[in-house]
Amino acid sequence: MSRYPVRPYDLSRVKTYPLRDRPSKVGVASFGRPHVPGGSVADFLAGLPDILGARGLHDLARAMIRARGTGKPVLWGLGAHVIKTGLSPVLIDLMDRGFVSGIALNGAGIIHDYEVAVAGSTSEDVDSRITEGAFGMAEETGRDIHQAVRDGAEGGIGIGESLGKALDRLQPEYGRYSLLLQAYRRSIPVTVHVTIGADIIHNHPGCSPAALGEASHRDYRLFASLVALLNGGGVYLNCGSAVTLPEVFLKCITLVRNSGEPLRDFTTANLDFQQHYRPRENVLKRPVQDGGTGIAVTGHHEIVLPLLAAWLVELSAGE
Repeated sequence: MSRYPVRPYDLSRVKTYPLRDRPSKVGVASFGRPHVPGGSVADFLAGLPDILGARGLHDLARAMIRARGTGKPVLWGLGAHVIKTGLSPVLIDLMDRGFVSGIALNGAGIIHDYEVAVAGSTSEDVDSRITEGAFGMAEETGRDIHQAVRDGAEGGIGIGESLGKALDRLQPEYGRYSLLLQAYRRSIPVTVHVTIGADIIHNHPGCSPAALGEASHRDYRLFASLVALLNGGGVYLNCGSAVTLPEVFLKCITLVRNSGEPLRDFTTANLDFQQHYRPRENVLKRPVQDGGTGIAVTGHHEIVLPLLAAWLVELSAGE
């Protein structure tokens, strides 16, 4: 006999109901199907569960197709990791399919894209290089990027266009893999949003802070003009930027609305292997809280982005 004055809760008072009368969020109609040997990509995609991340990716693909069909932009904010994981060919193909209306990069993105274009490789081993002070000191990377930025600032263009123009003139051996070059040749705007001190090229003796600041601010205003076009059906994807691009995107949102332009009823998405605070608040929540949809898809870029691209290709083929 327990000495406690309180007794265990009496379960005889619990009220139950039939299982079939209860609303449920998952049913067998949403379940996935096993892939069969020799099945097509379309079969594989159709067999994914219509649940959580797979549903979100499918919904995002459909929003992008609607945007393209109605002439609304599909804007991509890309962290450098997207380039380092070998996804430039996938994105360049999407350019030609009408699913890239503009690209926003951080400062690291242009470094990796440039090095891929001219050398066919990028991403040095920081651990082994930083002990001897050699990390980030490749001559051509700093010299050529800064020269392009200075030339662009003098000519009244931003960093993205300046580098695309410089690469087009250079005709690099691996230029077919360069987002900057291929976007430039297709007249697709690329904007670059620099955090001075965060990138290896800011240590280079050829760095001009004035040119960097002027050209990056011009790109910020250009990106704001692209963001304004999202109104009524556009799509913005933040892929792999945890701080810089979500902050830039939110500031563009308020700039456009402060100027009196309507900006609602669009779709935002964050694709990353972690859902960080700023992408969640500044991309998925705050910009669309008065009208629109935010979609979070969690996974590695090198897996998720090709899946999204495959869905876009297959759904477009069925139109």
